[in-house]
Amino acid sequence: MNPALPPLRPLDVVVALAVHELADVPWTYATLAKRLRISDSQAHAAVQRIVGAHLMDGTNRSVRVRNLLEFVEHGVRYAFPAEPGPFARGIPTGASAPPLNALLRRDLTGELVWPDVDGTAMGQSIAPLHSSVVIIARTHPSLHELLALVDALRLGGARERELAVRELRSRLEQSRG
Repeated sequence: MNPALPPLRPLDVVVALAVHELADVPWTYATLAKRLRISDSQAHAAVQRIVGAHLMDGTNRSVRVRNLLEFVEHGVRYAFPAEPGPFARGIPTGASAPPLNALLRRDLTGELVWPDVDGTAMGQSIAPLHSSVVIIARTHPSLHELLALVDALRLGGARERELAVRELRSRLEQSRG
C-alpha cells in the first residue's frame, strides 16, 4: 500500500454518497461539512481519501458511480463490517428502512436501528458508519435511504444484498443522466 494514500474510513462512504447527491449543486467543503454535521477538515480529508481511492474525480468533483457501486457491493461489508448489537430505540436502517422495508416481508422482532433516543423504532442496534448518520437520517431522507441500503450490504443476507445493490444502482445511475 502506498503510504501517501491513507486507507478509506467509514465516513468516506457517507461523504461519497453526499457528494453524489450534491452533483447538480455547487458545493464547498464548508457546505458539505454543514450538511453532514462534520468539521470542514473532516470533509476535506474524506474527499481527498475518496479521490485517492478512485471513487471520485477530483477535477470535476463528481463521484465515479461505477467505482463506488463496485466498492459498496463487494467491499463495504469487509472493510466496514457491522454486527447487530443489543435492542435499542433508534432510526431504522438496512432492510428495516425505506426502500427495502417496502420490498421485503420481515419480522418486526428483526428490526435493525441506528441507536437514537428520539428514534421511532425498536430493534437490534447497528453502529452507523459515522456518528453523524443519525442526524443526517433525520434531515436528509434520500441520503438516509442510501445509507440504509449500504447497511443492508454490510450485514444483510443474500436477498437483502441483491435488492440493495439493485436499488443503489438505480438511484446512483439515475441521477447521472
